Amino acid sequence: MNLLQHYFPELTPQQLELFKQLETEFRATNEAINLVSRTDMDNFVERHLLHSLGIAKVIKFPKGSTVLDVGTGGGLPGLPLAIMFPEVHFHLVDSIGKKIRAVQFMAAALGLHNVTAEQTRAEQLRTKYDYVVSRAVARLATFHPWVAHRFKPQGQAGSGLYYLKGGDLTEEITESGLKAKVTNLSDFFSEEFYETKKVVFVAAK
Repeated sequence: MNLLQHYFPELTPQQLELFKQLETEFRATNEAINLVSRTDMDNFVERHLLHSLGIAKVIKFPKGSTVLDVGTGGGLPGLPLAIMFPEVHFHLVDSIGKKIRAVQFMAAALGLHNVTAEQTRAEQLRTKYDYVVSRAVARLATFHPWVAHRFKPQGQAGSGLYYLKGGDLTEEITESGLKAKVTNLSDFFSEEFYETKKVVFVAAK
């Protein structure tokens, strides 16, 4: 957890303990249902926890706000962000039942009362949120219409989509026709893994 402490010195001992517990739970769950590849599991803190928290370098979710995590898979980026922002409510959705059951189990094991998880698709939701986060579920042109109407009309400051992506996104952003702001995670994290990793922000309309 030294890596997290290094980049987020504000983390409390309780939060660091929760991150450690999340790694333990994730490792055990991964043996059973393969949420991430084995290689990635060896670099879990660097490639999954820290990557998820890249969003926290771009936006500090205000107390009492609501965040939707679409296509959460094994609870990423939602679970790490829920530990980081204990006074923000996170709703994690995925279409795959066994993944959502794993997320529900991990959230309960960690006592994360600010997390709910549901097996559904973003486009079937009716609730509205202040923010949407996701980890490269699809191309922006495909993904954005799924969440475009999921924002509260009078949302919080910086309301919109925070999308974790990698590589050269010029063509993808042009194709989407969206006004997007791209932040390089290499500005914050020096590990080689982050050389091409980015957070794409699209403001709520």
